[in-house]
Amino acid sequence: MTILVAGATGTVGRHIVDQLIRRGEKVRALTRNPLQATLPAGVEVVAGDLSEPSTLVSALDGVSGMHMITTGAEYTPLQTGPEIVELAEKAGVRRVTVLWNGEKGPFERAVEASALEWTQLQAFEFMANARKWANSIRSEGLVRDLFGGSRIAPVHEADIGKVAAVALTEDGHADKIYTLTGPESLSVQDKVRIISEVIGREIRFVESSEEEEREQMRRMGVEEDAIEYVINWHLNPPQSAFTVLSTVEEVTGQKPYTFAEWVKTNAGYFMNSNS
Repeated sequence: MTILVAGATGTVGRHIVDQLIRRGEKVRALTRNPLQATLPAGVEVVAGDLSEPSTLVSALDGVSGMHMITTGAEYTPLQTGPEIVELAEKAGVRRVTVLWNGEKGPFERAVEASALEWTQLQAFEFMANARKWANSIRSEGLVRDLFGGSRIAPVHEADIGKVAAVALTEDGHADKIYTLTGPESLSVQDKVRIISEVIGREIRFVESSEEEEREQMRRMGVEEDAIEYVINWHLNPPQSAFTVLSTVEEVTGQKPYTFAEWVKTNAGYFMNSNS
């Protein structure tokens, strides 16, 4: 049987694809732009848009499990969860993993009310979010950020991929909500220090204003209501956001990656070509 991965070319989706392939699963990648997808050989790439459930009918044919995301274009929360879940049930889908942000919307509620074996994966922050500092580090040797002292326990996207792959292919994960963290609680300044140590270059930290932070997110295509939510959340993060959990190791049997390990793998983002 086939496992369908939505957002397969994205930050987390690509790791889920890779982990499923390693397990010998048949993977079908769902993307709005199949011609632009660069995925491993053997992955079936199909067109589909979660905001238009009618485009998913053929993509769900023969699918036993699927990974879903809860946002569409420009990070807009999906309102089509009930329709997608209904199509999945009709197609005979058995298992589903859902990547969510902790705020239950139509998608999460529809999955919980369904007959599907669902597993929800909550990550407060991806380590890959540090890529937003890449340009300023390369060009100026500095990081501008509003949340210098705000602490969080970021998780490597590969660890999310591992957990999703386990939940989609093994028993014992139905009706579970897994909160995923890395092994450390880090502030922005901690992360800047680690990047500096790994790439061997001094990086200054400059605290930006709230308006500068808003403008940066606007340039990334984030909607205004999402900007408001992110800023307020980071200024007053819940304790759960910076509490280190052992979920990744419990589910996968492997220790989660550290932020330093993530930086070593992705150092090219922060280094000039002549470095």
